[in-house]
Amino acid sequence: MDPHQVKIKLVTRDQDQALHVAPNPLYVPVSLKRYGLSEILNHLLETESPVPFEFIIDGTILKGSLNDYLTSNGLSSEAFLTLEYTRAVLPPKFLASFSNEDWISSIDSIGTMTNEGTVTSPKILSGSYDGIVRIYNMQGKVETQLMGHQQPVKAVKFLTPARFLSAGMDRVIRLWKAGAISDEDLDKDTQNGRTIALLDYHQSTVSSLAVNLATSRILSGSYDNTVALWSTKPKEMTSSDPVDTGNDGNLSSASRKRLKLAIKDSTIKRKNPLAVLESHRQPVEGVIFDPKDSTVGYSVSQDHTIKTWDLVTARCVDSKQTSYPLLSIASLEKLGLLATGSSARHINLHDPRSSKITNTQLIGHTNFVCSLVAPSENEYTLLSGSHDGTVKVWDVRADRAVYTISRESGKSKSKVFAVDWEKEIGIISGGEDKEVQINESNLQDLASR
Repeated sequence: MDPHQVKIKLVTRDQDQALHVAPNPLYVPVSLKRYGLSEILNHLLETESPVPFEFIIDGTILKGSLNDYLTSNGLSSEAFLTLEYTRAVLPPKFLASFSNEDWISSIDSIGTMTNEGTVTSPKILSGSYDGIVRIYNMQGKVETQLMGHQQPVKAVKFLTPARFLSAGMDRVIRLWKAGAISDEDLDKDTQNGRTIALLDYHQSTVSSLAVNLATSRILSGSYDNTVALWSTKPKEMTSSDPVDTGNDGNLSSASRKRLKLAIKDSTIKRKNPLAVLESHRQPVEGVIFDPKDSTVGYSVSQDHTIKTWDLVTARCVDSKQTSYPLLSIASLEKLGLLATGSSARHINLHDPRSSKITNTQLIGHTNFVCSLVAPSENEYTLLSGSHDGTVKVWDVRADRAVYTISRESGKSKSKVFAVDWEKEIGIISGGEDKEVQINESNLQDLASR
């Protein structure tokens, strides 16, 4: 056998009927990389125009040549390799940027929905360091602007197109309802909505929120080292004592404004959590529900741990120790894995069913990985936002990013604080450059991977 050739078989991973051909085994040069393999495959498939492919061997994307793979795995050219092929993901083209008044610290999005008999278009919800919650339409117009927080907003979540949550450094979670308000509302800064409940327990910054709509439950993570469980229905929670707003005395105009907000808040019902989950020893940075079991939640903390919670008994049932502070978490539902972002600049993949921490790492960021999201219709894709000023698109079968998205504002070193994905919108990110940036994601290619 020629030592410069290797025997391979090409097998499709896609369900696309146009790509169903699985050629017989053939010998190819070991020096071939993705481009050369794509040329051969396009010829075999008789495609009308060249299609870029990626190739997967034993669950790992081929990076480099076939010879590189053989060498790194201790194999000779006499090995028989089965390569799965799939359409390559197209670069995430820049679509638009929407300007904001201050740093954008949190983002959520929602697609087309029918709400109370009315069809609503896709929208983007943002929280900012100026304490204002904004909802953008796809033309970049702020349709709803809500002022109530007295400090930066760190987390936002849609419940429905007309109801949403926000939380931040002022320690309170606000449950908002969109709709007309009266003329006497504060300084006309609050537009098209009102706070219908204040979820009040945490003693420090509320850093993260998660929502399970099927059970009407909310999880919040805080810098007071706790996780709290709430309801999206205020009537299900007990009320707490009102806050003493004091008197205005000799206050600055900014302080007077904050006091007026506090006085306004004193008329809003404050609600207690359904349960408080205590086990972390340092600030909690991220919380999520298990996508397959609403009675299970996960949290990550600066104390280096990932904790699994039984939300029925409010008990920590598992705690995994890592070697670095953890700043973000997302679930890869179809793979049954958790992804965690760290201050060590990498992303780890964990199996919550395993008693051990896995060693699978996604390496490429050069600063804190503070935001993660896994597209719901995609088995292998993960998006990450980092203080290095980039969003990276990962295929978790590879240890390097598929694509890196930079800031179109030109402020390349501006920290990215938040990333999200919505199939009707694309990849959404925001950060220190005060821009909500939208990049296209090729949905057909993403969904087929």
